[in-house]
Amino acid sequence: MTTQSFQPAGDGAATATVATAASLPSRPAASALHAVLLRLHFYIGLFVGPFILVAALTGTLYVLTPQIESHLYAAQLYNHSQGEARPLADQVAAAQAVIGPQARLFAVRPAKAPGWNTRVMFSQPGLGDSESRAIFVDPVSLHIKGDLIVYGTSGVLPLRTTLDYLHRNLMLGELGRNYSELAASWLWLGALGGVWLWWRGRQRRAAGEVRAPRPLTTRRLHTLVGLWIVLGLVFFSATGLTWSRWAGERVSQMRTQLGWITPSVSTQLQAGAPAMSMGEHADHMGAHGMSMAMPAAGDPARFDMVQQIARTGGIDAAEIEIRPPRAANQAWVVREVDRSWPTQVDTVAIDADRMIIISRADFADFPLIAKLIRWGVDAHMGVLFGVANQILMALFGLALTGLIVLGYVMWWRRRPAAGASLAPLIQAVMRLTPAQRIPLVVLALLLGWSLPLMGVSLLLFLLVDVIRYARHQRAAA
Repeated sequence: MTTQSFQPAGDGAATATVATAASLPSRPAASALHAVLLRLHFYIGLFVGPFILVAALTGTLYVLTPQIESHLYAAQLYNHSQGEARPLADQVAAAQAVIGPQARLFAVRPAKAPGWNTRVMFSQPGLGDSESRAIFVDPVSLHIKGDLIVYGTSGVLPLRTTLDYLHRNLMLGELGRNYSELAASWLWLGALGGVWLWWRGRQRRAAGEVRAPRPLTTRRLHTLVGLWIVLGLVFFSATGLTWSRWAGERVSQMRTQLGWITPSVSTQLQAGAPAMSMGEHADHMGAHGMSMAMPAAGDPARFDMVQQIARTGGIDAAEIEIRPPRAANQAWVVREVDRSWPTQVDTVAIDADRMIIISRADFADFPLIAKLIRWGVDAHMGVLFGVANQILMALFGLALTGLIVLGYVMWWRRRPAAGASLAPLIQAVMRLTPAQRIPLVVLALLLGWSLPLMGVSLLLFLLVDVIRYARHQRAAA
């Protein structure tokens, strides 16, 4: 039997061999399945590997930069003022005086501790999705400390926003999001396929089916690193797909059908509901400099009252965000934005006229799946367990980078000699038994629908495979 030794990029099998097309009919079904997975693993490493490599590098940079960002933007984030903080209404007014009437007040993040500045955030034309313009106000002196564009719920500043965009879409907008989704779609399969190839190789050697050559250093390192981080790779892939473009929509549909939706508050106010007197809170509100006359809905003068109602109602995280209503029939929203451990992401909707909480979504009441998704995404971003989470994610990112580089080194060293031909993927599939082929095809169709970029790229893999094999056949003839 003629065989051609071949070690693909990213292959976790220590001594994998693939039969040529002429020898495939004599191979058992298990070897045919091995050939299918080996060829697929090779294509994932060769064609998708660069995208995974970029995602690993940019993700590693992202999780390593919070401390750098805090130092770089220290003037905007911190102050040295001594004394009592002024009411939020005064802080908002100071920010509005700077930014002018063209921007709409979007949200306020009060200073989370003495020495920190308040963020007053505005929406204005020209900003991207999830971006807002933040005016940093010293809560004691009311001095303006900075004016920056911030991004997302985490409120990252320009440095990490750039790294986030690089990681998400290579700074190419919606089109660029396909790169990261392609990487996440194949990462889990490449990792699990590598484990299969390693396990199958051990079986073959134990049975004496093939003679194991002396392992190369790069191959052994690739195998060991892949086995060490395989669970992390599956985790990165699953959490990354939750906010992808095409697969993310499928994930949202599935979560809706299974009831795994993350609870949210209702901001709709009851029409014609009577206003509630301040009652026992009257003296407290006056102590914060608020007029006894009720301001209009959405008026910045209500920020202090809304914050106090939220605090009384159980919003106790140091980091909170207050959003005024966008319309007269909507409520104020106060939410916790501390995603570290223990997670504090409770949200309340407040009817400021009646001074009551009309809706709430407490993290403690989230379904288990919603909690796991929340923790998974935050761990992926390196914020769940602070510095320890950052270090762990960075180590995984570096290990994945090394894994891909080692795979390419192995491919370059052991690429097939000129004129040699490995069996096409489609032909290896046809050599499977019906009991193997039918479930495999059904699984491929399901994955192609669930992960559209995986389906499209798989068709391209097959096209490249068939064209390459046909060219070799013509050359041989």
